[in-house]
Amino acid sequence: MIRFDSDYIEGAHESILKRLSETNNEQLPGYGTDHHTETAKAYIRDLCGVDADVHFMVGGTQANMTIIASMLRTHQGVIAPDSGHIAGHETGAIESVGHKVLEIENSDGKINAEQVRSFAEGHWNDPTHEHMPQPKMVYISQPTESGTLYSRQELEDLREICTENNLYLMVDGARLGYALASRDNDTSIRDLASLCDVFYIGGTKVGALFGEAIVITNDNIKPDFRYIMKQKGGLLAKGRLLGIQFEVLFENGLYFEISKHAIEMAHRLAEAFEKKAIEMYAPASTNQIFPILTDTQIDVLQSKYAFHVWEEIDTARKAIRLCTSWSTTSDDVDALISDIEKL
Repeated sequence: MIRFDSDYIEGAHESILKRLSETNNEQLPGYGTDHHTETAKAYIRDLCGVDADVHFMVGGTQANMTIIASMLRTHQGVIAPDSGHIAGHETGAIESVGHKVLEIENSDGKINAEQVRSFAEGHWNDPTHEHMPQPKMVYISQPTESGTLYSRQELEDLREICTENNLYLMVDGARLGYALASRDNDTSIRDLASLCDVFYIGGTKVGALFGEAIVITNDNIKPDFRYIMKQKGGLLAKGRLLGIQFEVLFENGLYFEISKHAIEMAHRLAEAFEKKAIEMYAPASTNQIFPILTDTQIDVLQSKYAFHVWEEIDTARKAIRLCTSWSTTSDDVDALISDIEKL
């Protein structure tokens, strides 16, 4: 079985494993106070171009929960697309720490500034607003759950609306490397640092064994974040294991190199489907592609390949999701292309 069902099915890039092995016997202080972690933070700050606080956590759900819990008061909620990871794929983690996810209908995985404006104004114009969770943050993902991208203009529009309505803007970057490497992308890490109050750079899905790099740019929410990390069980005693991985990913551009590889593999698959005149559920912008297939076609491919059946389109067709990653091989892509051509 060849797997295209996610972008974290293998372990880690060999350069990371090599460095972890080489540094295994180093005696270092704990909780991310070692020199490898400090170097990794410096690399990320340099990319951001601002004096950001950088913190490392093990996974995306843990990062989302800790960030949101640290920034919101108990009566406040977070606006998110109804397809957003915090809304549907984190077992109510945000609600478990006391904050309601305030869902807005998505379009290709995205929400726009006017939707946010309407939601915020709707809350404050309701005479019973004190009986409802107060919107205080906007959460989006780059790329989205549908593999689509926010343009720089869309992010600027969201930033403007958030500022006007006293809302924080947060970007979930679990797959950020694949967004940055996309041919359709016009934003950089520096853009995110200037437009967001907080975002994170995903490692788990982009070459690391595990880990996300949280970047806090808003000075008002920087204090005491490590207290919240500890309280939520996210302050890793052997923090070096996170710092070393991000040190390797960013010291010579490895993060961007392996992200570009995933995009190239995804584009090859997308082109094969296009040649067969097979429609896409969403634009094929990143490492996730969503061809619409018949049940018979799905059955044929599932005999050799693992992937997710994403959504029913009609009684005869379903959208599937295929994921490439930093570790996807040309041989595996060649095999799938050959079978696409036979559909």
